[in-house]
Amino acid sequence: MVRTVVVGLDGSAESRAAAEWAAREARLRGLPLNVVHVWEPVPEPWAQAPMLGAETQAHWSQRIPRDAVEGLRLRHPGVHVDMTQLPGRAADVLPGAAEEAELLVLGSRGLSGLGGFLVGSVGLSVLAHTTVPVVLVRAGEQAADEHEKDPAGIPSAATAFRPVVVGLDTDRPADDVLAFAFEEAQRRRTALRVLHTWYLPPYYVYGASLDPGLNDSLSREEAVELAEALRPWRRKYPEVEVREEPRQGSAADQLVAAAGTASLLVVGRRIRRSPFGPHIGPVTHAVLHHAPAPVAVVAHT
Repeated sequence: MVRTVVVGLDGSAESRAAAEWAAREARLRGLPLNVVHVWEPVPEPWAQAPMLGAETQAHWSQRIPRDAVEGLRLRHPGVHVDMTQLPGRAADVLPGAAEEAELLVLGSRGLSGLGGFLVGSVGLSVLAHTTVPVVLVRAGEQAADEHEKDPAGIPSAATAFRPVVVGLDTDRPADDVLAFAFEEAQRRRTALRVLHTWYLPPYYVYGASLDPGLNDSLSREEAVELAEALRPWRRKYPEVEVREEPRQGSAADQLVAAAGTASLLVVGRRIRRSPFGPHIGPVTHAVLHHAPAPVAVVAHT
């Protein structure tokens, strides 16, 4: 079966931004793009209403995605773009539509932590039930946002990509997450910033106040652990510039700050079967609320 990049499209500004990002990613990967439009059938009594009749349904379920796909083909001539229309609820349909894909791309509504797409049931459900990597793209995302500014300080898609950023827990490194991050950096011919955050253990806090050198000693230990965890990956991807960044403090805060100058932020989601519903982890959840760059969520065991 032909591997694809899949993007969900509902006609909103955020889904259109996601479709543009997905087309650029498909070109980097040399893969076709499948635009999936999920539409919920209108209940029969509503379908007979003047404003929700057959003509209106046809406009929303056919014309909008068709026009969007034609626009993608014109703006991305090197990418083969297909369209799939499926009835049902997006939360139920998208995981299955992306089951054989390399990547699923979704849109996200802005930076607000209260009204964002990711906080709603659809986004969380898709993330929790999809095992392929999912990339969330903010409304208004532009190609130039992923690149360094030109010598005159003007945003440009013709300059080098900004670095890819990934978070790493040295105690439990996730190979799937690291592999995805290295591949993305390699495709973009850019650096990979690997952030590892740590806190002083509670029993060290009092001692650190008495011994100013204790914090430096612990920092060196964390740096050594990070270097050891990345050693095999440096050998596997010798062409990727790796920037090791061990930092003390909150993982979510450090990742969100780093995303401000990144082309892509990569985080992991541990696969869990919980009776209490979707769970994506507190760090990933915080990053999805606040990171300004596109965020790739990679599921791992």
